[in-house]
Amino acid sequence: MEPSSSSYKIILGSSSVARRKILSEMGYEFTLMTADIDEKSIRKESPEELVMALAEAKANAIISKLQTTSNQEGVDEPTILIAADTAEAILQRLPIDDYLKDAEPTLLITCDQVVVYEGMIREKPTSKEEARQFLKDYSGGHAATVSSVLVLNLKTGLRKGESDRVEIYFNEIPEEIIEKLVDEGITLNVAGGLIIEHPLILPSVKEVVGTTDSVMGLPKSLTEKLLKETLA
Repeated sequence: MEPSSSSYKIILGSSSVARRKILSEMGYEFTLMTADIDEKSIRKESPEELVMALAEAKANAIISKLQTTSNQEGVDEPTILIAADTAEAILQRLPIDDYLKDAEPTLLITCDQVVVYEGMIREKPTSKEEARQFLKDYSGGHAATVSSVLVLNLKTGLRKGESDRVEIYFNEIPEEIIEKLVDEGITLNVAGGLIIEHPLILPSVKEVVGTTDSVMGLPKSLTEKLLKETLA
């Protein structure tokens, strides 16, 4: 797939700096939209179900924005939606207006992620104290990230979505490193307070079973696969 010559647009439905960086590295040009949803109101038992449900909610919220904007301004090109959390339910419940069916394709990508530690689901820390405890737990231990990607083609109604899991093993994380990371505040903006690409934490990462881009929130190979399948 040649991003520069493709006859469709991409909308990344995320405010994540890391996801923007990854999608740019993949060679795509895209616009950004964010979804205003109450993530805490959506609960599922398994991490895979949760991230898919959250992606679905984000997709629904963004579609509402697109419909409102299109009704006001019109749409000139096709549209595809990618919601990194849920693939199955979104199209079953999502009303797709005629103006989207007649438009050229646009790909909308939405994503979500949680961390799993000792069987418990962890989302973004709610305080520096919680972020500090999360990092202390990971020290010398093991955690996993579960990320979801959903892609919806608003022209054809075709949707594809999956989740990706990465296992991460840590050496001991020095107390002073934990304090520096917490003081920076960056751990408050990521699921489970877990950010393995940071220069401070990188030396404490023992092994990653999976890909770093997935840990950062947007698995490249899965995203490419879903984009191609949704355009097929």
